Amino acid sequence: MAASHLAVLLMFAAAVLSAAPVARGQAASAPAPAPAAPKTITAILTKAGQFTKFLQLLQSTREAEQITNQLKGKSSSGGLTVFAPPDNAFTALPVGTLNSLSDQQKTSLVQFHVVSMVMPASQLETVSNPLRTQAGDTGPGKYPLNITADGTNVNVSTGVVNATLDGTPLYAGDRLVVYQVNKVLLPWALYGPALPPAPAPAPAESKKKKKTAPDAAADAPAADTAAGTTASEAARGVRGVGAGSWVAVAVAAAMWWAM
Repeated sequence: MAASHLAVLLMFAAAVLSAAPVARGQAASAPAPAPAAPKTITAILTKAGQFTKFLQLLQSTREAEQITNQLKGKSSSGGLTVFAPPDNAFTALPVGTLNSLSDQQKTSLVQFHVVSMVMPASQLETVSNPLRTQAGDTGPGKYPLNITADGTNVNVSTGVVNATLDGTPLYAGDRLVVYQVNKVLLPWALYGPALPPAPAPAPAESKKKKKTAPDAAADAPAADTAAGTTASEAARGVRGVGAGSWVAVAVAAAMWWAM
């Protein structure tokens, strides 16, 4: 009986020992949990709510897809910052403000709300103006964006509108920051008054030489010569008249002596 119990115990121990390495191997080869998918601009604004109009623009212009691809592909090495106007900002726009734009202009409008770098709240006071957005050129009459912060308020100016930025981001990740701005950022290139045309260049000077004072002075000697010639002739005339008079006197004297 004791021998049979011992045999059972030995068989049980062998089974446990043979199964243990398999369990350890299975535990070691278990895959690590997949990292959480990066947040998309669509997911962030949908969760925040009240951004329906801006989401429609992002999707109709395919800028939402473009932003996602930039973040996934790291084509924007410095990350992205998005200024998102809520629905009431769009409601406050005059009728026809968006409908008057072409598809390309709508794309530029959305790109004007995106900056190709991460701008945490701590750096809003030190940004270099004008800020370059994905709309491009920051020159006069184009797409300049200026941000000023005084520790309490963060102001955003486009030259057409002055808006206020909520200093607390809706979302802040390692490569994406999203802020709420209380107005739609209307760029000068699309909504600003036309700039005055550049002044026309001054007309080139005529290559024809103008008559100058020295030329006029050069004519003077001829007049002087003519004047001198006339004076000389007059003098000779006077001398001629004087000689004739002496001859007449001499003739008269001879006739008087003859008498």
